[in-house]
Amino acid sequence: MPMEQLSLFDRQENTNPLASRMRPEKLEEFVGQEHLIGKGKILRRLIEQDQIPSMIFWGPPGVGKTTLAGIIAGRTHARFINFSAVTSGIKEIREVMAQAEESRRAGIRTVVFVDEIHRFNKAQQDAFLPYVEKGSIILIGATTENPSFEINSALLSRCRVFVLQALSAEDVAELLRRTLKSQKGLGYLNIDIADDMVDMIASFAGGDARTALNVLEMAVTNGEIHADRTVITPEVLRQCIGRKSLLYDKKGEEHYNLISALHKSMRNTDPDAAVYWLARMLEAGEDPLYVARRLVRFASEDVGMADSQALGVAVAAYQACHFLGMPECNVHLSHAVIYLSMAPKSNSAYMAYEKAKKDAQDMLTEPVPLVIRNAPTELMGQLHYGEGYVYAHDTREKVAVMQCLPDSLEGTEYYTPGDQGAEKETAEKLRRIKTWKKEHGKAGE
Repeated sequence: MPMEQLSLFDRQENTNPLASRMRPEKLEEFVGQEHLIGKGKILRRLIEQDQIPSMIFWGPPGVGKTTLAGIIAGRTHARFINFSAVTSGIKEIREVMAQAEESRRAGIRTVVFVDEIHRFNKAQQDAFLPYVEKGSIILIGATTENPSFEINSALLSRCRVFVLQALSAEDVAELLRRTLKSQKGLGYLNIDIADDMVDMIASFAGGDARTALNVLEMAVTNGEIHADRTVITPEVLRQCIGRKSLLYDKKGEEHYNLISALHKSMRNTDPDAAVYWLARMLEAGEDPLYVARRLVRFASEDVGMADSQALGVAVAAYQACHFLGMPECNVHLSHAVIYLSMAPKSNSAYMAYEKAKKDAQDMLTEPVPLVIRNAPTELMGQLHYGEGYVYAHDTREKVAVMQCLPDSLEGTEYYTPGDQGAEKETAEKLRRIKTWKKEHGKAGE
């Protein structure tokens, strides 16, 4: 059966992968996630008191989701079952649930850990629901995907969601240095590696402890072996990391420099520079979905009403990246970057929202004008809700003279159209509408 007992988290021998050997077994050994397991924090208290609820661990790879489950396994007095969403089906779920129900009747709790729970389909997730509801099991799910979209709402509503964050470069570096000294890590060897090289590995890992440990292990395996020590040279490390270490510094500043360069090149209608910076990011190992999300934002912030098709192009590029991944999706991102670079530019949508946001924050209680309030009850009608409302579709001009802003903001303008691309026509249309409203408003007074 595709389920394992606690042995998955037992201490491993040095022949096993380094990341497996260095998996923390106690909360005191855990690196990062201070907002959850720091002294006095909620998840730490729940674990220490052995009163964990059903919960979902959501976070990127290599940040400790499975490790936390292992720590819980070592501390709980409940029966602990590890369950794989990759290899398990409805049959296996039902078998485990039947065992859990028998244990519940005998007064024994069962904790079921499901790694990559987002891989389960709706029917498989539903199979857990009745057992979570009646307390036959305490479910712990781990996922790299947004649980709001990937976990059934009924199941999600019965679980607490804990968000795990990518580890900082400092956290990863601390883990690497601990590994170099630990006997279950690399402490049994005399490793000669410079501090800045440890920092380089930590930066390269991008918050993923597993990646960092794998790179360190590869570097040690390929290091120069001397009689009394193993030396990790810069050349060895460069070969293990590849080009990425040359492009992203240990503080992550270059990451933001490159995305800024891409954004500003597109804004300046420079497709050559934009494609270059795109290639720099992708060839450095940047997540293509991150780049695609930035393009979606750019499509409305910098192109906006001047070419409303730009948003569709950007969203389509994001979907293509999601379907295909790298390296195939590089051409889709190049397509979108060139399109956005050459599109007419307008930031009017961005500026309109920023102006409206300020007023919204300063005047959160401004009443909705009576004329545009809904009146589903007789009482609301008596209070003049909706009185004087004109259904714009019924008019010849498809527009009515009504005040839709609060009284305190009457006449305020947030949207100022530009004169580029399609927005030039929009600007003229808005001018005509405002002129018509002004003329007919006065006539009706």
